[in-house]
Amino acid sequence: MTEPRFEDLHGLMAAMTGDEKHTTAATSTLDVLWVLYDRVLRVDPSMAEDRDRFYLSKGHGPMAYYAVLAAKGFIDPAEFERFGAYPSPLGHHPDRVLVPGVEISSGSLGHGLPLAVGTALGLRARGLTRPRIWVLLGDGELDEGSNHEAIAYAARAGLDRLNVVVIDNDSASHGWPGGLEQRFAVEGWSTARVDAGDHDGLEKAFAAHTPGRPALVVAEVEERSTSH
Repeated sequence: MTEPRFEDLHGLMAAMTGDEKHTTAATSTLDVLWVLYDRVLRVDPSMAEDRDRFYLSKGHGPMAYYAVLAAKGFIDPAEFERFGAYPSPLGHHPDRVLVPGVEISSGSLGHGLPLAVGTALGLRARGLTRPRIWVLLGDGELDEGSNHEAIAYAARAGLDRLNVVVIDNDSASHGWPGGLEQRFAVEGWSTARVDAGDHDGLEKAFAAHTPGRPALVVAEVEERSTSH
């Protein structure tokens, strides 16, 4: 079987039609998703209990997510022909009950990070200290207050297995003095900013670990999207 490549993902995404309004939002996540699943995450279709967890909080336009899951053997790409249509499991928002490999149902903004905080606490309480938890957010999603409660709590609780990636495509309504990194840093997070198209740079940032502190990586993309 031919090893999947990043270049194959655009063809997989093209097979999914009917949600074109979210194409830009989906494309903005493609590099980050690929680097995570191809180089970083300890997860495969067996979904072992000691796996890393990935939470797509930026659940609008999940075509890139589905494409990466297909490339990594979680779902059958033949299902893309029915994308968004009954009775396909592949909806316009991912459903954890229907789609193999999906950890949380998402699409309503502001839920992914609080859920990940709970997961980090739960894994620690069970003595599962190896799994890392990754959450992918949009910069506009940080307008939601639930995220700020989670940001403030995570470092105080020492959740150093928790990692947040924010896609910064300049779609936030409010923005933050000093930039997104400052919002996290002031609460005790380690922070980094990387060009989303720099796969080696993303991998290096994702691999970094500061004991006792959760981590933020801001992945900067050039295109502007109003889809968060």
